[in-house]
Amino acid sequence: MKNRLEELRAIKGLTQQELADRLEVSRQTIISLEQGRYNPSILLAFRAARMF
Repeated sequence: MKNRLEELRAIKGLTQQELADRLEVSRQTIISLEQGRYNPSILLAFRAARMF
């Protein structure tokens, strides 16, 4: 499944840090998610889905 987090974040005009703050994770977690190096937990995936 394709990860669209970076695209959706850009559409909303959010920086990686702003998204990280809203999702209560580190900026490094956002970077890893966007690069496909990390799969989010179910809770994190649902929180992100609600934002977009």
